[in-house]
Amino acid sequence: MANLSVDISSIELLIHCIRDEKVILDRDLAKLYGVETKVLLRAVKRNLDRFPVDFMFQLTNQEFKNLRSQSGTSSQWGGRRYPPYAFSEQGVAMLSSVLHSKRAIQVNVEIMRTFVRLRRMLSSHAELAGRLEQLEMKYDKQFASVFDAIRQLMKESDKPKPKIGYKT
Repeated sequence: MANLSVDISSIELLIHCIRDEKVILDRDLAKLYGVETKVLLRAVKRNLDRFPVDFMFQLTNQEFKNLRSQSGTSSQWGGRRYPPYAFSEQGVAMLSSVLHSKRAIQVNVEIMRTFVRLRRMLSSHAELAGRLEQLEMKYDKQFASVFDAIRQLMKESDKPKPKIGYKT
């Protein structure tokens, strides 16, 4: 991977959640592959049967507007006249069959690894949340008296405190 000029760790930053899908936008993929966005889209459009809607979709104008407002600067979107295309993990995998360069293959491998890493992180978070919930249910009963005592102490602290200082 040393010959890639793209920082592979930055791929995670390119993944957006749109329509409850984890996707990478056409311009970001084009940058990773070292081609112009129009070249990437031309190759895709020549092979549209390989890209069903769960592999690739075009953002609506509202989604595009929301995305631009989230990114902070509109200059990075240039003079784009139409909303970008978003590629799911499967769509990115299909790109390697459409783009035939060695770089495209190398980048695809790294993108797939990134998607797998994200999936693992999300599943471990879900697993951790489940364990925490089980522990709370188990120990809530045991520590109910402790929590009650703490609540009592908190109530007592609401009483007005005597003034401190010298009395004359």
